[in-house]
Amino acid sequence: MWFKNLIFYRLQKPFAYSAETLEEALDAKHFTPCAKHELSSSGWASPMGSLSELLVHAGSGALMICQKKEERILPASVIRDFVNEKIEAIEEAEMRKVRKKERDTIRDEVIFDLTPKAFTRSSNTWAVILPQQSLLVVDASSAKKADEFTALLHSTLVDTPLSLIRSNHAPADIMTHWLENPASMPANLEMGDECELKEPGDEGGIVRCRRLDLASDEIRTHLDAGKQAVKLGLGWSEKLSFVLTDDLSVKKLKFADEILEAAADQGEADAAAQFDADFTLMVMEMERLIPQIIEWFGGENSE
Repeated sequence: MWFKNLIFYRLQKPFAYSAETLEEALDAKHFTPCAKHELSSSGWASPMGSLSELLVHAGSGALMICQKKEERILPASVIRDFVNEKIEAIEEAEMRKVRKKERDTIRDEVIFDLTPKAFTRSSNTWAVILPQQSLLVVDASSAKKADEFTALLHSTLVDTPLSLIRSNHAPADIMTHWLENPASMPANLEMGDECELKEPGDEGGIVRCRRLDLASDEIRTHLDAGKQAVKLGLGWSEKLSFVLTDDLSVKKLKFADEILEAAADQGEADAAAQFDADFTLMVMEMERLIPQIIEWFGGENSE
C-alpha cells in the first residue's frame, strides 16, 4: 500500500466532501467488470481490497480512494492474423481484391467476435486527498495513468476542479545547480546515486546514470557540455529516498526502515489495522514532503 510514485495536484477550491458523502458520490461509478463486448471498464473500488467494501478509507484528516481498471487483452498481431485469414479467403473465393473500406469492416467484425473470448487484466491506481492542504496525490508511474485517474475523478466529482502544481522556478535549472554545487542543496537534502541528464531541445541527447557518484568528473563533463538534470535521485531527512523529476513528480519513493518498523508495531492487531497504520504514517510523510518540494523550487506558480 505504500506509494511508490507521487503526482500531486492542487484542489482549486475547498474540498466539499466528507468521507460519507464522498462514499456516496463514488458509489455512482462503482467498478463493474467488462461487459461481453467491452474492451475496458473503469470505476471506483475499495482501496483496502478484500479487507473492506468501503470505497473511501479515512484517517488523519486524509481520504484514500482507488480506481480499478479492467482491460481485455486483444493483441494487434492476433487481430491482424484473423483479418488476413478472412481477406485471403474472400479474395480466393471471389477472385477479387479486398479494398480498404471492406478491410476496415472485416477488422471491426473480427474485434467484435474476439472481444468476448479475450482474457482480461486489471490494475489499480490509488490516491490520497488531503483536504486541509488542498492536495490530491496520485500514485501513478506515468502521466497517462494519472490522467485516467483524474478524468474519472472529474466525471464523478464535477464540482472539484484541480490542476497540476507548477513551481516558480524551473526544477531542471535548480537540480542542475545542485549537481554543479552540492553545497547549495537545502538542509536535510542529500544527493543520491541516480540522475538523467538531457540536452536542451526536443532532439537533445539523454544520459541516464545509476549507481554512480554524481560528484564524479563524468557527470561534470556532461554538465559542462550543457546538459541539464531532468531527474535526480535524492534522500530527505534520512527518512525518504526518491527520484525527483523536472515536472515535480516523485518516482521510486522509498520509506526508511524506521518508518516501516513503526507502522508494523502499530498494526500488529490484524491486516486492517496494519493498513491503517501504514496509511497514517505515509500521509504524515506526504504532508511534510510535498510542501518542501514546492518550496525548493521557489514556491507555487498560481498563474
